[in-house]
Amino acid sequence: MSLLELLQGTENHLLPARYSALSDDEMEQRIWSIKHKMKEKLYIPGHHYQKDEVIQFADAAGDSLQLAQLSAANKEAEFIVFCGVHFMAETADILTDSHQKVILPDMRAGCSMADMANITQTERGWKVMQQTFGDTILPLTYVNSTAAIKAFVGQHGGATVTSSNAKKMLEWAFTQKERILFLPDQHLGRNTAYDLGIPLDEMAIWNPIAERFEYDGDDLQKVKVILWKGHCSVHENFTVANIEEIRRTKPETNIIVHPECSREVVALSDYNGSTNYIIKTLEAAEPGTSWAVGTEMNLVNRLAKEHADKDVFSLNSMMCPCLTMNRIDLAHLLWSLESIEEGLVRNQIIVDPEVSRWAVLALDRMLERA
Repeated sequence: MSLLELLQGTENHLLPARYSALSDDEMEQRIWSIKHKMKEKLYIPGHHYQKDEVIQFADAAGDSLQLAQLSAANKEAEFIVFCGVHFMAETADILTDSHQKVILPDMRAGCSMADMANITQTERGWKVMQQTFGDTILPLTYVNSTAAIKAFVGQHGGATVTSSNAKKMLEWAFTQKERILFLPDQHLGRNTAYDLGIPLDEMAIWNPIAERFEYDGDDLQKVKVILWKGHCSVHENFTVANIEEIRRTKPETNIIVHPECSREVVALSDYNGSTNYIIKTLEAAEPGTSWAVGTEMNLVNRLAKEHADKDVFSLNSMMCPCLTMNRIDLAHLLWSLESIEEGLVRNQIIVDPEVSRWAVLALDRMLERA
């Protein structure tokens, strides 16, 4: 089921009007009060890209898989109020126990990248790929994907990957099959495969809308990596022109980007790596150094505050925070918590058990090799 379908069938996702009359201070006081009263029964994971107003209440801040694992580890927590996006809450529901309820404060909080690969498109594309290449393909999916896509990958012998372990997982995948289908982010797939020595002319893009391969080479059978035509709408907005401007105006600046950026941007940067890699690199950087960071704006702003002894700023000065990631605010968080107090569970994320079974298999194949 798509996020849109889920929203259309959900009657309790609209924030009551009364919350618009509350001040930020009042909402913060109420949230702290509920956290204090519920204690271990409540667990609030917050993704790195969340607003500061929300992240202050997080019991842990991290990336999507890490937060899902931490949620599962907190067995006493009956309510997991996940401050992230839909696919992250799905992963938390997959990994947590049956007595734990995963709640997404705002059902509009999604991920454009994850939504670029739905199960219907994937199954139709897979048929064409099998007809073209035979049984030579192993599917891998970035954890930034829906539960249905994770399940598809698990059912076909593949695994999930993170931006931290993508290289290791691609190396493993090539021991299993001759070719790889990488979903849903073409840039992470391309950058990782290129770093493993696979030339660009051995990569093709699968366009799920046109239902065809996009390939400039002379022989499609040379292709080793099939890249799903998806991308992160935030990271794709960092450009070569941004880097050229930094090099011209602030040549002493270190440029560090996420591998969800385009191949050209990654190639011209000084460093590239996962969100955790970016955080750790800035923590270890010398005072007085300058850093242009190519990732989500909320995180960049937070890093700038945390490292006031360094010059930290966005690689793209015109960048905005991720719109869908920013759906969760104080009002929606408070509404979720007050509903729990009233004995109501609103916006619970429930993944079909069969989907969960196959998705766990894809996750486990990765975790076994982490």
